[in-house]
Amino acid sequence: MNAPAIIDTNIVVAGLLTQRADAPVARILDGMLAARFPFALSEALLAEYRAVVLRPKLRARHGLEAGDIDVILTELATHAIVLAPAAGPPAPDPGDQFLWNLLAAHPGLILVTGDKRLLADPAMQPRLRTAERFLEGR
Repeated sequence: MNAPAIIDTNIVVAGLLTQRADAPVARILDGMLAARFPFALSEALLAEYRAVVLRPKLRARHGLEAGDIDVILTELATHAIVLAPAAGPPAPDPGDQFLWNLLAAHPGLILVTGDKRLLADPAMQPRLRTAERFLEGR
């Protein structure tokens, strides 16, 4: 079985915005919605998904209403492994500490992200994947 993945907000947002159904970010978002692979969420991560996707500039680009977003997020939560975060090591960006804490909740979790600052963290390198690398391992 593949390790459960934490899907960073930037991947979900990019999946909503891309026009290419074959783009790695679209394939990951579609996979989450169809429960094609195990993925983990925390309440904080789900709240960040919602807050970011509902930003006015992003709403103008994806064209979805708040109710549409809530349907998508409810579907994601239905398929997710919901975990309580643990105390993790310091994240490279304090604003992403909740992701490091979620990674600390289970040693088998990996983080799929496009955030170059996070991907550059040498201590977490074995547990980090780009969207492309994540799909290669599936």
